[in-house]
Amino acid sequence: MKPIIQIERLDKIYHSGEVDVHAVREVSFTAQAGEFVAIMGASGSGKSTLMNILGCLDRPTRGRYWLDGEDVSGLDRNRLAVIRNQKIGFVFQGFNLLSRTSAIENVELPMLYSREPLTSRERRDRAMKSLELVGLGARASHHPNQLSGGQQQRVAIARALTNRPALLLADEPTGNLDTRTSIEIMGVFQQLNDQGITIVMVTHELDIARYTRRTVVMRDGRIVTDLPVAERLHAAQEIARLTAAEAVIKLAP
Repeated sequence: MKPIIQIERLDKIYHSGEVDVHAVREVSFTAQAGEFVAIMGASGSGKSTLMNILGCLDRPTRGRYWLDGEDVSGLDRNRLAVIRNQKIGFVFQGFNLLSRTSAIENVELPMLYSREPLTSRERRDRAMKSLELVGLGARASHHPNQLSGGQQQRVAIARALTNRPALLLADEPTGNLDTRTSIEIMGVFQQLNDQGITIVMVTHELDIARYTRRTVVMRDGRIVTDLPVAERLHAAQEIARLTAAEAVIKLAP
């Protein structure tokens, strides 16, 4: 099975006046189809720069990057834009939904820029399937201000899935959410991963990383550890535990 992500000896150097800033140093990394990987590290560790390269938002200074078997290291901006639209779904800390647009219309947006010819009916059907996949089919006509933070993030995830990408990239997707809602969103990611979707997520929260299957830790632009998650948390069990604890509190005199 060919890897979805394969990078070899990747460097990213930013030039600031007479100073060269090595954001990423000699990074090699492979992710197979169906993996769920957390990238962790302190501020300045290089994780965000690496995520930008993985998402074809930036190009490496040196090294090679194959995405779903295609070498994207030296592609021009136009070709990278096509790759992003066809092969990558993005989920960010901010939901980035259009406020005057319904959930289903927000999910349809990426298909308007797709090279795949789709009728309006096909776009609507695919968007609805994406919303149903994240448990929001009944909220398709709601606008963002009618949805909770967790529901808005589910819409954002559905939007990221609508072009059927090879890779889902999530950058601090629980950063704006409370603990319970964060666990619920990680449950959505776990369900998607169980269906074979490859997910790479940047997070600074160790508890959130424990819902994934593999943790990559960066420091000073390098990968310092790359290990499977030893004790994986399961979102459904954690929600049940929180619910039981809240019930006990309510019953307490």
